[in-house]
This record gives sequence, structure tokens and C-alpha cells, in this order.
Amino acid sequence: MNILILGIFVAAAFLLQALMGYFQIRNFARNYHAVRQEGRVLIGKNPRRFRQGSLMLIGLDHDDRIQEIRVMKGLSVFSRFREVAQFDGELVAEVGADYTALQKLSRTERECFLNAYRNYVNYKTNNLSFEDFDTSRVSMFALPIFNEIGQRIKALPDALAHVFRKNTI
Repeated sequence: MNILILGIFVAAAFLLQALMGYFQIRNFARNYHAVRQEGRVLIGKNPRRFRQGSLMLIGLDHDDRIQEIRVMKGLSVFSRFREVAQFDGELVAEVGADYTALQKLSRTERECFLNAYRNYVNYKTNNLSFEDFDTSRVSMFALPIFNEIGQRIKALPDALAHVFRKNTI
């Protein structure tokens, strides 16, 4: 019986994590949409498994000047975007090439900015392919957490049968 309670607790924890992840994805979509309304958006990422990761949205105007920068840093699903106003109005290429300007950012923000800048350079030099931008096959339900939940649900009848067989003998 204790295994059943533990299983229910684990399943509830996975569902809570999935729900909180959903809210974080909605936060990203809301911020991306707001930045996208002003012009083009560069996205820089610095994913980490056991340390603080970060994600950066850089809004550009038609002259490739930075309109706004929003960054999300953190370890958990409670992380939210905040604005960074250090480079408003500057050319993204100048900031990306200026070592002293980049030192104004934290290490994780700097890595995000450089990742976005690398994407910008690849775009400008035509080194990005259409597949890099194709999001038609992307679904929220393709996230690893939903695959894990699906596998656990499929394995649940066998686990329950094993528990009840063990208790009846």
C-alpha cells in the first residue's frame, strides 16, 4: 500500500511540474509576442542542467539597433523575464564585437547574448537553413515531460498488478 501512495505522490509531482512548465511556456510566448510587435527578435539561450540557465530575447528594429532586451534566468519553473536596458539604441553587431560592453552583463547573460549574436551572424551570412526556422512540427506535447508521463501511464497497470499480486500472497 505504501508503494501505491508513493506512486500517486510521484505522479502528482510530475503533473505539477508539467503544469508549472506550461505556465512558463506561456510567459515566454507572451514576452516573445510583445518583443515581436516592435520588430525582429534574436533569441539566445544558455541551457544548464544543474546550474542557472538563461534565455534572452533581443528586439531589433529595421536598422539592427537593439530596441529592448529581456532575459529569463533561473533554475526552476518560477523564473520570469526581466528587462535589461543597457544597450537600447545600440547596433547589435557593435555590442556583440565589443568586449568591454559585454562585460556589463553577467556571465550567463553574456553567453546568451553571444549565442543570439552567433545566430544573427549566421542569418546575415545565409548559413541558416529553412529547417532552423520551421516550427510547424513543434508541439508543447512533444516536451520530454509529456513523453515521461505517457510512459509512466502505460506502465501503471503492470505496476499496480504487481503491487496487488504481492499483497495477496
